[in-house]
Amino acid sequence: MSGLPFYQVDAFARRAFEGNPAAVMPLDEWLPDAAMQSIAAENNLSETAFLVRSDRDDADYDLRWFTPKVEVDLCGHATLASAHVVIDGERVRFATRSGILAVTRGEGSLLKLDLPAYRVEPATEPGLLAALGLPAGTPTYLGRGGNGAAIALLADEAAVRSVAPDFAALRTIDRLVIVTAPGEATDIASRVFAAYHGIDEDPVTGSAHAALVPFWADRLGRTRFTALQASRRGGHLDCEVAGDRVILGGHCITTIEGRFLLSA
Repeated sequence: MSGLPFYQVDAFARRAFEGNPAAVMPLDEWLPDAAMQSIAAENNLSETAFLVRSDRDDADYDLRWFTPKVEVDLCGHATLASAHVVIDGERVRFATRSGILAVTRGEGSLLKLDLPAYRVEPATEPGLLAALGLPAGTPTYLGRGGNGAAIALLADEAAVRSVAPDFAALRTIDRLVIVTAPGEATDIASRVFAAYHGIDEDPVTGSAHAALVPFWADRLGRTRFTALQASRRGGHLDCEVAGDRVILGGHCITTIEGRFLLSA
C-alpha cells in the first residue's frame, strides 16, 4: 500500500464544522486524471484540490480542482484551503486553469485570496427561475468566464433562505446558480447551487463571489463589505474589489490530517 498526504480543511470558517470542507492533497507528481477523479469521488466533498510544486517563475504550485463528478476551472474555497496547508511566508501563488491565483496572509490567521472579477449582465432565464421556484419576473443576471455564474436577485435574506430548488431541473443547467439579497448581520447574503457539477448546494463558494463581489460593489456604492453564504453550515467572507480582481478574506480550520491509501 502507498499513501498520499491528505488534509481536510474547513474554508471560510470561524470554527470547525462551519464553512466549506475541502480535501487538499499535495503530490510529488501528477496522478492520472482518472485516478484524481476517483479520489475526489471517494472523498465526496464539494472539491478535492491536488497540487504539485511548479516549475514556473510566477507560481509556487500548480493546482487543480475536482468535484466528485468533474474537474472545474475555478474553485475559491479549495484554493484558500490549499494555501492554509502549504503557505510558508507571507504569500503563496498557484498556477491554475484560471490563471495565477495568489493567497496572502492577513491579520492573525486571516488568509486573503486574489481572484479574477467576473461581471454579469441582465438576462431572461425562465427555465432557471422555474428550477429555483422563483417568480418569472425575478431579476436575473448571467456571467461569462469563471464557473458561469447565474445570479437571481431577491428582496432580503429571508427570501434567500427560503428558496427550495428543483435539483433535478438544476442538474440540467450548466451554470453556477446563485440567489442573493442584502444581508441581515452582514452586508450581503447568498446561497449557491452547483447541481450540474454534482453539488446540489455548495456550503461556501469563493468562485461565486468572484461574480457576487463586483455585482454588489456597484449596488452598495463601495468596494469593501461582508458576506454570508447562508447554507446549512454557513460561511463568512470579507470582500473587496481591487480593479479587475476580487479579494476574499477568510479563515481555515484543519479537521483531518492523514494519508489516503491507494492499492499498490
